[in-house]
Amino acid sequence: MKKITLYIALFLSSFCLQNVVAQETVQEKVEQLIKEKEQIRMFEKEALKLEIEAINKRFTKNEITAQEAQNLKAEAAKNRALNIENRIAILENKIALLERNGTTEVVSDSMGSKLEVKIFDLKLNDKSVLLGNRTKDSVKYDVRTKSDFVWAIGLNNAIIDGQSLDDSPYKIGGSRFFEMGVTWRTRVFKHTNAVRLHYGFSFQFNGLKAKDNQYFVENGEQTELQEFEYNLKKSKLRMDNLVFPVHLEFGGSNKVVKDNSMRYYLDKKFRFGIGAYGGFSIGTRQKLKYKVDGDRTKDKFKRDYNTSDLIYGLSAYMGVGETQLYVKYDLNPIFTNALVEQHNISIGLRFDL
Repeated sequence: MKKITLYIALFLSSFCLQNVVAQETVQEKVEQLIKEKEQIRMFEKEALKLEIEAINKRFTKNEITAQEAQNLKAEAAKNRALNIENRIAILENKIALLERNGTTEVVSDSMGSKLEVKIFDLKLNDKSVLLGNRTKDSVKYDVRTKSDFVWAIGLNNAIIDGQSLDDSPYKIGGSRFFEMGVTWRTRVFKHTNAVRLHYGFSFQFNGLKAKDNQYFVENGEQTELQEFEYNLKKSKLRMDNLVFPVHLEFGGSNKVVKDNSMRYYLDKKFRFGIGAYGGFSIGTRQKLKYKVDGDRTKDKFKRDYNTSDLIYGLSAYMGVGETQLYVKYDLNPIFTNALVEQHNISIGLRFDL
């Protein structure tokens, strides 16, 4: 009987001790969450202070007006106040769960036993912000240079001295060009995007299809058209070039200002560019298709055909948004040492993507 009584006493003592430890644990957790509420207020106030400093810096540099600065400060203060309200509400709900259930197990199962206070990243101009033990490099406020993938397609032909384009020996519809490359667009002036420098590199593929069953023949230093012995289905000379275009681009843009960035967008805006290009030839080839005794034959010849090694010319484009009308004209002659100079000319559509 005494042993049974002793066991019951030990069991009750152990149970009471566990309850006391549990209560102490819950109380400690509640106190920790209360401290974290104060930390939230401190962090958000410090974040607001840094944002206001960045806004004042932009105003001092004349990047924004006084009214814009005031609006940005009001928006920043509103956001930080809402952050404090929402994050403290989360902590208060956790405190209520702890006090109501008397244990941390309920909180651990549903929400996690450890509260991690998230420090919001501040993206400020020319500033790296440290909050808590976390550092985040700022996003650049103003990006003056952007890149595009450019491609163009259209009709190709030649301007020949003493002849009109109607008298060209090359097919108007059959002679085509294709161009693709990468360009960069840099704003010239600091506070306006009305003028941009547009530059990069492009691969040009200029094709000329001969009329009247003719093809290109090298005759020493001369390249001339001669009649082919069979009925040609296709006679095409293609000149491949690598060039580096530079344009001055004019036109409006949409200015979008946010609390941590300022950007110019050209969507649905008219633009006009004029400039020049220079480069070199990377290959010339001729393709012939014809039939001999009913059998289809295809010949490909890769030669220089006395084409110019150095490529240079003028180009211009205009349009709305990503699509523009595009014209380019080679100042260099197509064939060197030709008795009559020919200059390549192209017109088509250009797309900045």
